[in-house]
Amino acid sequence: MADHVKKVGFYTLGCKLNFSETSTIAREFEAGGFTRVAPNETADIYVINSCTVTEHAEKKCRNIVRRLIRQNPQAIVAVTGCYAQLRPQELAAIDGVDLVIGNNDKGSVFDRVAALSAKGKPAVYTCDTEELTHFFASFSSGDRTRSFLKVQDGCDYRCSYCTIPDARGASRNIPIADLVAEAEKIAAAGQREIVLTGINTGDFGKSTGETFLDLLRALDRVKGIDRYRISSIEPNLLTDEIIAFTARSERFQPHFHIPIQSGCDRILALMRRRYNTRQFAARIETLRTAVPDVFIGIDVIVGFPGETDADFEQTYAFLEQLAPAFLHVFPYSTRPGTPAAAMDGHVPPDTINHRAEALGKLSDKLHRDFYARHIGAKTSVLWESTRHNGYMYGYTGNYIKARIPFDRGRISTITQVELTGLADDLTMEAKIIDPIR
Repeated sequence: MADHVKKVGFYTLGCKLNFSETSTIAREFEAGGFTRVAPNETADIYVINSCTVTEHAEKKCRNIVRRLIRQNPQAIVAVTGCYAQLRPQELAAIDGVDLVIGNNDKGSVFDRVAALSAKGKPAVYTCDTEELTHFFASFSSGDRTRSFLKVQDGCDYRCSYCTIPDARGASRNIPIADLVAEAEKIAAAGQREIVLTGINTGDFGKSTGETFLDLLRALDRVKGIDRYRISSIEPNLLTDEIIAFTARSERFQPHFHIPIQSGCDRILALMRRRYNTRQFAARIETLRTAVPDVFIGIDVIVGFPGETDADFEQTYAFLEQLAPAFLHVFPYSTRPGTPAAAMDGHVPPDTINHRAEALGKLSDKLHRDFYARHIGAKTSVLWESTRHNGYMYGYTGNYIKARIPFDRGRISTITQVELTGLADDLTMEAKIIDPIR
């Protein structure tokens, strides 16, 4: 590429896995002599890492691409990620797009972009799902507080609403020894917390004959990392052994994100999920017994085809009784080619929105209740660099967001605090009670 091309902007949509991959791609550009700028700044190159989980995510991607092209019509525009993998021609048809790069070639984004000398006819690099076998090792960096480490890719589950197995391929991973080496790099960079990410994180080990528990034990021994979090884990893969290990570990935090998707067994069966509500509730009970102060976040989909008012009321009642700390609510979005798309009984959009709003209000209540139960608790907080209205923020081990007056010297430090009360921005007021470490 011409010498004058120096600025590159990145835009990431979707999951934390995409975030870790974008960060790794960005480091390759920086190592190649390019300067990274914010995506809203004028750049010579734009790289968009796309998502296809919902129709909204795809629409957002197209809108971002068009906006960036308007921002600088002469910029080289490359789109990668799951949307690029599944429907590359839709993206290639947007005037101004130069490269569409599927997930198998995500590791070649820098080389392919750097090889371009000028804009021209869009080039498309994708493959069939069966050929999605490459593992693009990646982790995020640049934030002194935490890093997202990719430990697994792909999914062997075939939930009836999801296209991700087609976009990401079969479950696969690199050996534990390689991931330990990645974690050591993160520690050497001064980051104190690692979030383990994947498409089906708990399925780790399929391609190496190892287990997720083996990985946790190995990472627990890495020097320089104070905290680990598991980004998301399927309830059927959250074993008693994993729960027991994390309960004993000083580094693995009491924070779990566990998808249920529906609180109605009939709908779970239609979704092709691998558990029922009884089994899910038993997992939560086991977890809470082992880790009494655990933060539990739960994914749920509303408006799945065939979901009646009675089915939704059953889901609402189940979640209300289960009382997690947070609900991540997804309005159902039809994905072309999935079994769910061909099912009868599609729910009207207004009804879906109404149900999503109801669960959103329930989530706000549950979140506030969880915080309120911890007023007076003494715990530790890892402070971040964000400054807002004179405050700085950080998270406890069980993912309570706390705030204190901004103190630059505390950024990326862990301190003991007492949580003194609820603040007006749904955070907890904190009082420092021990020195910085």
